[in-house]
This record gives sequence, structure tokens and C-alpha cells, in this order.
Amino acid sequence: MGLTDVEAIIESLLFVAGEAVLLKQISKVIEQDPITTQKILYRMQEEYEKQGRGIQIIELDGAFQMCTKPQYFEYIQKLYETPQKFTLTQALLETLAIIAYKQPITKVQIEDLRGVSCDHVVNRLLEYGLVCEVGRLDAPGRPLLFGTTEEFLRYFGFRSLEELPNLQEQTIEKIQQEAEKEIDKEMENKLKKVE
Repeated sequence: MGLTDVEAIIESLLFVAGEAVLLKQISKVIEQDPITTQKILYRMQEEYEKQGRGIQIIELDGAFQMCTKPQYFEYIQKLYETPQKFTLTQALLETLAIIAYKQPITKVQIEDLRGVSCDHVVNRLLEYGLVCEVGRLDAPGRPLLFGTTEEFLRYFGFRSLEELPNLQEQTIEKIQQEAEKEIDKEMENKLKKVE
């Protein structure tokens, strides 16, 4: 079996899967070692880019997926009349950052870091598919633990969580300041309702 055949098989696997396929699974199917398989996938990525195709192969935490290029989203959206992409507010971004860096993490732990209730924010992130329940903490009440998803990696263009930028002390202070502002706003709103 030649390289062209192997690439065609990989392309077929990724197309049919419709989601990320682990490198070791691809290796097993094409009967190649993972290092060789990864080199073939990287070569395919380069070829797709050179040819200016509307699709690409992306790497997600030890797995590969075939997907469309982001710049063609509006055309795909017209075809399927999908709703507009979601926007991430400051509160959503801050909470998502906390989950990404501290996962697995409970809502209570997130609230301790942010200083405000996060039920609505976490529910919205779950709805967007950026975070998911990853288990339960072995503690009284067995609270849910949250972590990021493959969609999170896709949305931000990361191959794995290891590509997250290093968190600076200034960033932590900024998150705390933003949380304090939110607390002040919540208190103002509660006071207005009481009056």
C-alpha cells in the first residue's frame, strides 16, 4: 500500500468519524506506528493548506479531526441556517479561564475564586459545549467537577491544554478586580429591588 492510499484511508476515516479520532486508533487501522502516522497527518495538513482547500485537519489533544476552515463558516451557516455563533462575555471568559486552568473544579471552587455566584455562567458554558461534567469530588455532597471539552480546544485553536498560555499574576489580579465589580453591581441591583 502506497502513501497515497494511506492518506486516502486516513482522509476517509476522519471524514466518516465526524469528530476527533485518536492517533493510536488511526495507527491501528492503517497498520503503522504512531510516529509514522503522525508524520503522515502533518504532511496531509500541509498539503490541504497548500491546496487552499475549504477543509483542514486539526489536532486536538492526541487526536485528529477533519473540519471546515473558520473563514467559511458564514457560507456553511447559510446552507444550514444555523444560529449565530455565541459570544463570550467577560464573566463567561473569566469563568472559562478558571475552569481551563484549574480543572477539574467544582462550582463552589469557581465561586471562591471569582467571588460571585456562577450557576448561570457555568450553565451557559455547558450549553455552548465549552465545558462538561467530568466527575464528582470525593467529598460531602459529592459536588460535580467541571472541565473543558474538545469544543473548547477547537474554539480557541489549541491542540491540547498544554498550549494554554502561562497564567500571569497580573491576570489573576485582573480577574479578582472584575469579580469585585460584578459583586458591586449585584449588590446595587439587589438594593434597587429592595427600594
